[in-house]
Amino acid sequence: MCCQTIIVCCSVVLNEQTAKKQKELPLCIYQDLTIQHSAGGSARMSLLILVSIFACSASVMYLVYRNFPELSDDEMEKIKIPKDMDDAKALGTVLSKYKDTYYTQVLVAYFATYVFLQTFAIPGSIFLSILSGYLYPFPLALFLVCLCSGLGASFCYMLSYLVGRPVVYRYLTERAQKWSQQVDKHRNHLINYIIFLRITPFLPNWFINITSPVINVPLGVFFIGTFLGVAPPSFVAINAGTTLYKLTTAGEAVSWNSLAVLGVLAVLSILPVCFQKKLQQKLE
Repeated sequence: MCCQTIIVCCSVVLNEQTAKKQKELPLCIYQDLTIQHSAGGSARMSLLILVSIFACSASVMYLVYRNFPELSDDEMEKIKIPKDMDDAKALGTVLSKYKDTYYTQVLVAYFATYVFLQTFAIPGSIFLSILSGYLYPFPLALFLVCLCSGLGASFCYMLSYLVGRPVVYRYLTERAQKWSQQVDKHRNHLINYIIFLRITPFLPNWFINITSPVINVPLGVFFIGTFLGVAPPSFVAINAGTTLYKLTTAGEAVSWNSLAVLGVLAVLSILPVCFQKKLQQKLE
């Protein structure tokens, strides 16, 4: 998709110009640059770039929508980003009707919508995760949700790298500093740490996405950690999607048993780190 290509290309160019400077500057120095980076010109330019990328992405979404099979007026009203479980059920009804005949179009529309929501931190992806369990076989649904989450979060990461720094500098400096300290402690096993954060609710996903480039979390590690980390909670949502029409709220997709399983998986993701630290202490 053209919008993602723009983000990737711009990110590569900027990365070549500033990678060395980023590695040399800790986050505390970024505080001194707050006024400079959040000045009117910088903020206006960032806003202009963000609006341009969003407009490009919205245009792609419109083309995807236009490529969809011809729908009745009633069905067209149901083709929208779900805000609640009723919207998800209505959308599932339409997509399931056309999925077999227009398999590729439905799959592309689902993929593009999910990535779009993740890229711009727009609520609604949880309903799409549940919906995937209703539309597709479990293995495909799980892979699709993990891939969309990983790509969408990575595009959000690159978007923040390009235009989100003034926001972080001005509004999230203190929180970003605290998380930067935690990241430095886990710098040697960042993948495990990202997986742990994705499974647990300690930090909002949008916060992780937009601050990671500022505190020098490598994009490759970020993508892998996200891809693997979203699998356990997605497992729960997809499994609930198999009984979509029995659900009335997204909260019903999570049971005490599923929470217990997520807790165990979160502990397992961080165990290798604990063992490694203890081993290093003994060797020292």
